[in-house]
Amino acid sequence: MTKKIKILSNLNSDLPAGLVVFLVALPLCLGIALASGAPLFSGIISGVVGGIVVGFLSKSHLSVSGPAAGLTAIVLTAITDLGAFNIFLLAVLIAGIMQIALGFLKAGTISNYFPNNVIEGMLAGIGVIIFLKQVPHAFGYDKDYEGDLAFLQPDGENTFSEIFSVLGNIHLGATLIALVSLLILIGWSKVGFLQKIKLIPAALVAVIVGILLNQFFIASNSSLAVLPEHLVKLPVPKSLDEFAQSFTLPDFTQFANKKVWIVAATIAAVASIETLLCIEAADRMDKHKRYTDTNVELKAQGIGNVVSALLGGLPMTSVVVRSTANANAGAETKMAAIFHGVLLIISAVTIPFVLNMIPLATLAAVLLLVGYKLANPKVLKHFYERGKYQFIPFIITMLGVVFTDLLKGVALGLVVSIIFILKGNLERAYKFRKEEYQDGDIIHIDLAQEVSFLNKSAIKKTLSSIPQNSKVIINASDTVYIAHDVLDLIKEFKKIRAKEENIKVKLVGFKKAYELENTGEEVKHVFVEHKN
Repeated sequence: MTKKIKILSNLNSDLPAGLVVFLVALPLCLGIALASGAPLFSGIISGVVGGIVVGFLSKSHLSVSGPAAGLTAIVLTAITDLGAFNIFLLAVLIAGIMQIALGFLKAGTISNYFPNNVIEGMLAGIGVIIFLKQVPHAFGYDKDYEGDLAFLQPDGENTFSEIFSVLGNIHLGATLIALVSLLILIGWSKVGFLQKIKLIPAALVAVIVGILLNQFFIASNSSLAVLPEHLVKLPVPKSLDEFAQSFTLPDFTQFANKKVWIVAATIAAVASIETLLCIEAADRMDKHKRYTDTNVELKAQGIGNVVSALLGGLPMTSVVVRSTANANAGAETKMAAIFHGVLLIISAVTIPFVLNMIPLATLAAVLLLVGYKLANPKVLKHFYERGKYQFIPFIITMLGVVFTDLLKGVALGLVVSIIFILKGNLERAYKFRKEEYQDGDIIHIDLAQEVSFLNKSAIKKTLSSIPQNSKVIINASDTVYIAHDVLDLIKEFKKIRAKEENIKVKLVGFKKAYELENTGEEVKHVFVEHKN
């Protein structure tokens, strides 16, 4: 039975974790909105709804939802194609309704068919991406937007070339802030008495120190001062009316627009798949090993997207980066996700000018550790030791995610896993052994519990390799099902080739004859034991 944890009994863990996720989510929400060609505040709205609404409705304890980098290209293209942001919001609303329907249709159960090595490969790949993408930000080179996970970047660079571009664009002040932040983040857990102060997370201390250090540089008129383009850029409304204008309603007059429905279906499909993948990943990170009802999750995401659209927000999914930061920060229940959403809206309304003092280099330090923990070399070693059938799909998924994107990388990993599963089944369909006896060679072929048509090729190859004048025992004592193709193959071998080449065949556990009823009824095997 899964261990149940009361959500209000772990606030000493959940509140600090929610604060860490808030610090990570803030620049990501803004960066994804910027890259999507949408109003910056729409990213905050999506983060708030993902935290509070989806967090409340979801059964996941660690998953955090918000605007997703994987939807950026879709959103940018859709807004341009539809011609207006409010028309796009109608597509998001319809996509949410589609997700709710998928939840009632129990489409979430497909997540049970994602192999663990593919999920772990996805996590490792995202870890590598996060780490590599944050290196430029840590050195004060912020040409690419925060939250970009694509290998090919909008600025014309790629994940690796961007790092080389840093060499001629290092900002010493940002680099110093990132190093100090890393020292705080790493050292915080090493100091005994600080470990007991759970309500003050290291990330918050790193952010405060980063702000103070940069303010000192500014006050000293030092060249080390981090300029505004290297700081968080949260919109600052000048009045309540301007703040109210940040919320946009969907254009319901476009309900019959065919393009709207195409965009909606695309968002629903991609967002649902990404959510299911991230939920599986979040469950893997749960130290209590609680499992999320994915059908409920699809409904929660659907409702979240409907609410986000009605308020003028971007579409959302469950997001690995925020979920990982949540798990690493020690979250126990979904209160952490809810708290991060509350912090987003409160801070955006009351203290945006303070948030705009946070250096991106400090947040890069936080994400560098998140990326390292996801792509820890110990994970690679673990799957390497489990053999090629586990390691190769894992490493291909990881590389696929790094060099393409999350969905393509996972699809590639799934294809390789399926090929390996089929290959493994082919090899395990029978056991081929040869024993030496004084009266000659006896070749044993022991069939597995199930032998399908996929095993026909391997068994045919084995039978064709049996030499003349041999003695063969084909044992089906433990076999529950044998495909007709394989039965015909064995029957032909015994009746024709064995006689022609003086091969003595003994069938054990088989039945003498089998009949196929061609009356349209279910195909039945009728066996009578056969002895040679």
